[in-house]
Formats: sequence, C-alpha cells, structure tokens
Amino acid sequence: MPSQTNLALTYALLVFIWATTPLAIVWSVSDLHLMWALLLRFFIALPLAVIILLILRTPFPTHRQAVHSYIAGSFSLIGSQIFTYAATQYLSSGMIALMFGLAPIMAGLIGRFYFKTYLSAMQWLGMCIALLGLAIICLAGTAQHVHPFGIGLMLLSVFSYAASIFWVKKVNANIEPVAQATGSILVSTLAAICIVPFIWQHAPQQMPDLKTCLALLYTVVMASLIAMFCYFKLVQNIQATTLSLTTVMTPMIALLIGALLNQEALSVMVFVGALVLLLGLVLYFYRDLKASRTLAQKIKTPP
Repeated sequence: MPSQTNLALTYALLVFIWATTPLAIVWSVSDLHLMWALLLRFFIALPLAVIILLILRTPFPTHRQAVHSYIAGSFSLIGSQIFTYAATQYLSSGMIALMFGLAPIMAGLIGRFYFKTYLSAMQWLGMCIALLGLAIICLAGTAQHVHPFGIGLMLLSVFSYAASIFWVKKVNANIEPVAQATGSILVSTLAAICIVPFIWQHAPQQMPDLKTCLALLYTVVMASLIAMFCYFKLVQNIQATTLSLTTVMTPMIALLIGALLNQEALSVMVFVGALVLLLGLVLYFYRDLKASRTLAQKIKTPP
C-alpha cells in the first residue's frame, strides 16, 4: 500500500486537476461540437494510455473480473462525462464543478439505500442543507449560466460517477491503477465509437482554434490520463466516501478560476446558494474532516 504522503500528494493533484478540468471542457467545445470534443478526448487518450502501460511494463489482465472492473470504471469516464459535456450548453464551468460537489451526497445515498451503510444525523443534515443550496442556485434564473436542464444533466453525471466508485470497489479486482485506467478508457472509447454514426454530420471540417486544441489536450493528458491514474489509485486505497471528499474542495477553486479566466460572473443569489451547498458538504463530512485533521497532527508530531 502507498505511503500516507504518497496518497496525500495524489489526492492534492486530483483536486487541482478536477478544479481546472470544467473550464478546459468548456473551452474545448468552443470551436468543436460538444460530442466530438468528448469523442476526440478518448480517441487521443487511449493510445497514450497504452504507451504509458507498455513503458511501465504494467500487466494488463483480461480475465472476467478485470473486464468487469474496466466496465465499472468506464461509468466514471464516458458514463459520467457524456452528461457533463451536454451540460456545457446550459452551465458555466464553475457551476459544473459545483454540481460535482454533490458527488459525496450521491455516494452517501447510494451507500445507504443499496449497500445499507449507516448515515449519521449530521450527514442527513448536511444533505438537506446542500440540497437547499442547490435549490437556491436553480431559482437564481437562467441569466447567470444556471439552467434547470443543465442541473438535471449534471445530476445524472454525478450519479454515474458516484455509482462507479462503489461498483469498482465491489468488483474488487486486483489490478494496477494504470491498467484499470487504461481498461476503463478502452471501454469508454469503444462506447464512443458507437456514438459516431449519430454525430457524423457534426464532424470537424477544419482545424479548431488554438485555445480549443490546448483545452482538448489538457482534458486528454490531465483529466483522462493523469487524473484517472490518481483516481483509481485512490479508489483502491481509501474509502469511497473519503475519495468523494475531493469534490468538497474543488467547487470554490473552480468558481474562482472560471471568474478570473473566463469572465463567468455570478449573481449574489448563485454565490449564496454555492456557499450554502458547500456548508452542507462540510457538515456531511464533518467527522471525516475532523479525523483527517487529527491524523495530520499525529503525522506532524515527532515520535
């Protein structure tokens, strides 16, 4: 098992990538059809992932349990991202990141009703407050890049992502993170190929502008490769709800990045709703945050 320091650095890198990826997605569809941007992301990511797999000489198992795990992992890739890309028409990058902040709550609900895990009164309170924040955001109106249909698409995206975490852990295949990520990208690419006939008429006719190309490259290298290696490494070494805690930190960072780099102005009501939602997430993870702080103090204290 990796050291605590190694896992902490992996955790921090994942937070940074996920905070910046929504803006990269929005920029990548600025000069490309949104579904083609998604498909190209996987078409480019797959050969790169295979090359990395070969360079590292990582075993790539193809037995039944491994294939099952790859399929489960693909639901956090194309299974989730297809809804995220569709939502770019209705939500700003900051709002997309904020919606992904609901992943811990979605994971908690899946765990409670499907796996019969225990949820404390504080966690239920956190859920209710987070949903109140979401309601405030929805009522803020469409003028601030907040459309109810986009909210619905992101809820589907978050559900697919959260379900994937539990599914991969339930399969519990003994696979290296690089192999797991590569297999999930492979399954996602095969699924993407099935979409091509329906969007062929929107195929790019010329080279997209530089910003679109760089944003697409970022989603490939950082979000589809490095982030997925980090993600599956953490899935195999920490609890599902703790992994979902990464999304508590990303929304406000992403909102700030969107405002600074993409002029995504937010109304006072949207900002208030975002704060209420984040307060709910903090309450939901109060015990985890307290435990993490205690652990950090123990690590800093010399024996």
